[in-house]
Amino acid sequence: MIGAGGVATVAAFKIAQNADVFTEFMIASRRKAKCDKIVEDIHKAGYKLDIKTAQVDADDVEQLKALFSDYKPELVINLALPYQDLTIMDACLACGCNYLDTANYEPKDEAHFEYSWQWAYRERFEKAGLTAILGCGFDPGVTSIYTAYAAKHHFKEIQYLDIVDCNAGDHHKAFATNFNPEINIREITQKGLYWEDGKWVETEPLEIHKDLTYPEIGPRDSYLLHHEEIESLVINYPTIKRARFWMTFGQQYLKHLEVIQNIGMSRIDEVEYEAPLADGSGVAKVKIVPLQFLKAVLPNPQDLGENYEGQTSIGCRIRGIGNDGKEHTYYVYNNCSHRAAYEETGMQGVSYTTGVPAMIGAMMFCKGLWNTPGVHNVEEFDPDPFMEQLNKQGLPWHEIHDGDLEL
Repeated sequence: MIGAGGVATVAAFKIAQNADVFTEFMIASRRKAKCDKIVEDIHKAGYKLDIKTAQVDADDVEQLKALFSDYKPELVINLALPYQDLTIMDACLACGCNYLDTANYEPKDEAHFEYSWQWAYRERFEKAGLTAILGCGFDPGVTSIYTAYAAKHHFKEIQYLDIVDCNAGDHHKAFATNFNPEINIREITQKGLYWEDGKWVETEPLEIHKDLTYPEIGPRDSYLLHHEEIESLVINYPTIKRARFWMTFGQQYLKHLEVIQNIGMSRIDEVEYEAPLADGSGVAKVKIVPLQFLKAVLPNPQDLGENYEGQTSIGCRIRGIGNDGKEHTYYVYNNCSHRAAYEETGMQGVSYTTGVPAMIGAMMFCKGLWNTPGVHNVEEFDPDPFMEQLNKQGLPWHEIHDGDLEL
């Protein structure tokens, strides 16, 4: 596993809890000390799995190749940054390793993400007899598996799909992001995008929003965003007439975000800055990226869990033609408690809802259930064994048939 942040911490805990499936495990990251700390916490919690650690720069293909050649993993779980997807995939191809990630590639110098860069690897992985599993977090990930499950068991035709993501938690900070601030802010300041009647429709950032009611939470203002799973779902389920993604934001969060944009701190280009030297002997000109600097001063998402209250609610609201030939609605969702996530893994619910599915995807591969050579989005595999494990691994799902979808 590459990465040592909040999601990686959760995935590592869940891997250690399933030592009957995962018998050899290594965590690697740019800072080995972070990997060692995860292992220490896992062993303190009473799990006995022998876990190795290593230092690696995931931007450097040669370093990755050296690590993979030495450890010889069957599967590489990429929980690093989306910028690093392609270097890790290149190293996997060179060393004969299978691959799994939770977020699609985006270039570091452009706030733009789509699957085309990774889909371009399909033939190479197929020829090598290797499997690459893309987008195996919650959204993307579980939401796509929910859709596959609905298509397999409840619908002849899925016609309308709305993915809804609510975080109703309170971390008691004035402003903080629930995962990497750089990735989070880049994502939500982009233009919105949704699929309707065979074409993509673009909106201004956060232009479209409405109140949606979430189970055990109530109504929350929900904003239409561009989100990557829509891109593959409308291809794999061509009967979909409209597909959208919605996420909740509080007014305090949005006000901070507006100020960050207005003062230039969301910029991803380099600016030159004259900084005093640490020894006081003068100044030096350095180049900094404002958004990366902002990330350094914001609260670390890994440190939010201790005082986090409330829960997340993420699911799919689907309308279409059921197996009986009549129109039906279907809402499948999970609610996750921040407190319960922290008590189990030391991380908050947003990290938990991404880290658990990454482990389950790895489990599906290791059990031989998801191992078709090529590059695949998760909805291309059988959803049933994955759905079964969600209930066992801490993310139970619930269904509402023929309810009001509000959309």
